[in-house]
Amino acid sequence: MRSGTIDPKGILAILGKTEGNGCVNDFTRGFTSHVLKHAIAGWTGRTLEDVTRNVALVMSGGTEGCLSPHLLVFEVREEGAPGGPAAASLAAGVAMTREFAPEEIGRMPQVLATAAAVKDAMDKAGIRDAADVHYVQVKCPLLTKQRIAQAYERGQTVVTEDTYRSMGYSRGASALGIGLALGELKAEQIADEIVCRDASLYSGVASTSSGIELMENQIMVLGNSTQWSGELVIGHGVMRDSIDTAAVAAALEQVRIPVAVGLSEAGRDRIAAVLAKAEPSRSGEIRGRRHVMLDDSDVQASRHARALVGGVLAGVFGDTQLFVSGGAEHQGPDGGGPVAVIAARA
Repeated sequence: MRSGTIDPKGILAILGKTEGNGCVNDFTRGFTSHVLKHAIAGWTGRTLEDVTRNVALVMSGGTEGCLSPHLLVFEVREEGAPGGPAAASLAAGVAMTREFAPEEIGRMPQVLATAAAVKDAMDKAGIRDAADVHYVQVKCPLLTKQRIAQAYERGQTVVTEDTYRSMGYSRGASALGIGLALGELKAEQIADEIVCRDASLYSGVASTSSGIELMENQIMVLGNSTQWSGELVIGHGVMRDSIDTAAVAAALEQVRIPVAVGLSEAGRDRIAAVLAKAEPSRSGEIRGRRHVMLDDSDVQASRHARALVGGVLAGVFGDTQLFVSGGAEHQGPDGGGPVAVIAARA
């Protein structure tokens, strides 16, 4: 910002990887969001409420293995003419749901509210066709003992009393909402009892991350649109498992970067961001070989998965500044997840 590269008034969203544990008590997410929210308000003269309602601050905890803590700042400027039919450019839209009551987290109210907000964000981004959406990032809440007690005091139940498992339910319900909004799933397929239970239902572009620092869902839709100009484009693939580099190749091909074992310097120079989900397969196997991520009583499985997928992607991209988020309930097939690449146009 000091050099004029970024105009703080145009900041639409900030995605960040913080170096906490990514679990319920990971306060690095909340601290970072707090600092950024106040900083943006100070830089722009906006109120904290205005920043909260209009800027998506998605902090994903956990930089295990080779992953590097970093921030991705999305800034929008009104300049130039739209790209036209032959030159769709990166488009982004942000929307927020209302705040959820603790008893709504992980259940249909969260699914339906997320679906409505995704459609709102698509409209703001000028993306008319769901096929042009390549990544939907959601920051969603979780349950704490205090929030659970509040629900019980009002005579309500909650989806789980396990605060860690509540993170998965919140992520899963949010992902199902994305799939519903984009037509990947039908309304009759989704109900409270299938959240985090039917792994065959998923969105191929959903990335959801839960945290203690909010009670609403913050949504950012990324895609390509002819209503936007700019040098950036986005592509995605769906990893079938944690080592599926073919899906990474598919994402690279969509942004017209030659696929190789280890990108060329020219290819690396074009990469602006890499976004991915990571999840250990429920089967306990990867391509017929046993893994022990789900049996480790000392280190939670999603932390293993982030390190694994981060290492696989770092080997391809030659960079460790990767937005790899753990916990992929209903976000890609079991043990896999979406991967997206934002790059400068060829």
